Amino acid sequence: QVQLVESGGGLVQAGGSLSLSCAASGSIFSSNPMGWYRQAPGKQRELVARITSGGSTRYADSVKGRFTISRNNAKNTVSLQMNSLKPEDTAVYYCNAEILTGSSAFGTYWGQGTQVTVSP
Repeated sequence: QVQLVESGGGLVQAGGSLSLSCAASGSIFSSNPMGWYRQAPGKQRELVARITSGGSTRYADSVKGRFTISRNNAKNTVSLQMNSLKPEDTAVYYCNAEILTGSSAFGTYWGQGTQVTVSP
């Protein structure tokens, strides 16, 4: 059974920083890519950032230059450092991973979500 467990998030003032972490556990052969999505009230879930096992990254235009995604392949973890936060970054952030399990099953997995709130 594969699980993604997130930590971090919370409340911060505009201009501040937060860090999110996500650990994938279970029978994992590979997790590629891993990333973060977010969903604000009344809006669709959107990609924030994703990273491949080789280190290639992709960011939403709205977070480029402010957020940094990183991962530890050996530990199957992915992190998101968020700087210069804006009120419009307020959302529930979800960890996401495309995982090939030890039994050769492939699937998309999601964390439970963590709230990030940025006050003006």
